[in-house]
Amino acid sequence: MKITTIGVDLAKEVFQIHGEDERGNVVLRKQVKRKDMASFFAKLQPCLIGMEACGGAHYWARKLEGFGHTVKLMALQFVKPYVKTNKNDAADAAAICEAVTRPSMRFVSAKTVEQQAILSIHRARQGFIKTRTAQGNQIRGLLSEFGMVIPKGINAIVKRIPEILEDADNGLPGTIRQLLGRLTENLKEMNRRVNELEVQIQRWHSENAASEKLADIPGIGPITASAIVASVGDAREFKNGRQLAAWIGLVPKQNSSGGKQKLLGISKRGDVYLRTLLIHGARAVIRFAENKAKPDGWLMSLMSRRNKNVAAVALANKNARIIWALLAKDRMFRPDYVSVATATET
Repeated sequence: MKITTIGVDLAKEVFQIHGEDERGNVVLRKQVKRKDMASFFAKLQPCLIGMEACGGAHYWARKLEGFGHTVKLMALQFVKPYVKTNKNDAADAAAICEAVTRPSMRFVSAKTVEQQAILSIHRARQGFIKTRTAQGNQIRGLLSEFGMVIPKGINAIVKRIPEILEDADNGLPGTIRQLLGRLTENLKEMNRRVNELEVQIQRWHSENAASEKLADIPGIGPITASAIVASVGDAREFKNGRQLAAWIGLVPKQNSSGGKQKLLGISKRGDVYLRTLLIHGARAVIRFAENKAKPDGWLMSLMSRRNKNVAAVALANKNARIIWALLAKDRMFRPDYVSVATATET
């Protein structure tokens, strides 16, 4: 029987394969070692392959598509309901095989090598920032034990530490002075690495037309624009801007029943990093808008009715929808743009 659909449960060394024919009959159950994966699928006739969007999934998607197969990636939480028994590799592969054939299934677009490369830089930068923040807090905490308080911010630490170390009358022991000097040097080194990675991101951003286009939106800079372009991929896979906003986790979470609609806070699903960047960018716009925006503008009207945090999330949601329109419809950002529906209502 011809294999039409395959579910692959990815792993480090041993992969579980589950294949079915066009009638849904199981025709293949097999474990394949990593070294044999490529040769195994190269010998198969082109078919539909489903995999969970986990570590290594994008690599194998590109690899298997090179053999003529159609590969679709799915979020783990969407596959779990199709597991019919206790969790094991065979059951997971069977669930993946069934889930990939569902008409209503939502798929994750496979990332290119270039997209994965720039996202790796983003992840490394974010890791250095977290470590730098922890190092700064440690230095601040150690000094507080000796009655010295430093204002918030990395720059404040770098500026004040030399003064503290040179002050011979502040009562700091020699061992603490030596320790603070080492910790500060480590802090400076991490700060240097963050700046170097930001230069790489800026260079990639300047060479990517889609990323530069998104940077025209208020509240979105090179960091946010490059992360969105690399993460979203083909925006046309989302039907509309609301789906993209929901994918990022910027739409309300629902608990509705019996025809009564109940909306809660934002769902916080999807990519935490993108959501954080969009909301931080929206907060920057709000700080500027408090003094510069027109009193009758949409943002000022919203801020007059709700608090700043709600306004920031609403603006981030709006920017996500604008991003979808620019990427999916290949448009340029226009601050004075008015939709057809809005123009008709007015």
